[in-house]
Amino acid sequence: MARRGKGLERLLRPLAGRSRELGAGSGKSGALEAIWQVVCAIPRGRASTYGAVARAARVPRPPPLTRVARRETPPGMNQPWHRVVGAGGRIVFPSGTREHREQARRLRAEGIAVTSGRIAPSALTELDQP
Repeated sequence: MARRGKGLERLLRPLAGRSRELGAGSGKSGALEAIWQVVCAIPRGRASTYGAVARAARVPRPPPLTRVARRETPPGMNQPWHRVVGAGGRIVFPSGTREHREQARRLRAEGIAVTSGRIAPSALTELDQP
């Protein structure tokens, strides 16, 4: 557990002194809150990438910090993380895993076609930067 914390600290180090840009809190909480707000703004039936989410939230180290935000989402905070995919529209979970099947199921339920673990580029949406 301590190792995970040190990795998170390393990812968040560039955020020092940027609380205004990152929203309500500073450091970890401000960055995570900014990412969560962007994820909530992804419309139903559309998807975005981890990198695009981080860019829209204006946080450094795009994919790693966005993945941290996914892991750190408090229970009960209904974030539509199934709408966030890897570069090129790829589901990042290994094929055949429960997580991969669940994300594909949720995307399909919203009308997004999933073929061989990828969504069509037309399903990806551009995210506004605040």
